[in-house]
Amino acid sequence: MAARRLLSAKGVSFEDIPVDGNPELRAQMAQRAGQRTVPQIWVGETHVGGFTDLAALEERGALDELLAGASDDDTA
Repeated sequence: MAARRLLSAKGVSFEDIPVDGNPELRAQMAQRAGQRTVPQIWVGETHVGGFTDLAALEERGALDELLAGASDDDTA
């Protein structure tokens, strides 16, 4: 919920893929992320990690730059 709130407050559209109750999808997420906890967050192709990692990027002022880079990639 906290990751959703942060991204929504920044005006970022995102896709929320629930993996609870779907062992196959959760295993795919864990393999791709290298972590089993949720949420796992990607910005474009960049794996951020969980909410704590997302919040740390925001605190350092690096989240906007990452989001802008992903937006540039989407339009290229």
